[in-house]
Amino acid sequence: MDHLWTFIGAFIGIGAIGLIQTANLTYTDNVFLIGSFGASAVLVFGATNSPLAQPRNLVGGHLVCAIIGVCIHKLLPGQLWLSAALAVSLAIVAMQMTKTLHPPGGATALIANIGSEKIKALGWMYVLSPVLSGVLILLVVALVVNNIPKYRNYPYKK
Repeated sequence: MDHLWTFIGAFIGIGAIGLIQTANLTYTDNVFLIGSFGASAVLVFGATNSPLAQPRNLVGGHLVCAIIGVCIHKLLPGQLWLSAALAVSLAIVAMQMTKTLHPPGGATALIANIGSEKIKALGWMYVLSPVLSGVLILLVVALVVNNIPKYRNYPYKK
């Protein structure tokens, strides 16, 4: 039964991000469903008790990493190998320092540097949308779906 709730949560969470963004953008402009959200869905719907899946980590980790990713891209445009390495390594350290470790955040920082031209052109808007809007959608869906069955709870309560 747990697998069913994992499927339902992940489907609704990722589907909602895609649906909301598709309703506002043409298909070719729809750059807001970024790959790191898939990895976040694994954690918040498939490993609900993991410290890495908790709301502080989900939201904070992605935001910290998005900010770092954009900073590095702006400081080192056109230096792909260096910007990618710096963005990911600094993002990990920043998540450790802020106690917001969320592994998909590393991908969020990386995407700010290696993403399509449309992603890179977003600049600071990347932090707000797709990152903040996407993680808030995942969080709301996780709070609802993960608390429907009596044997699951999110956020995890010890």
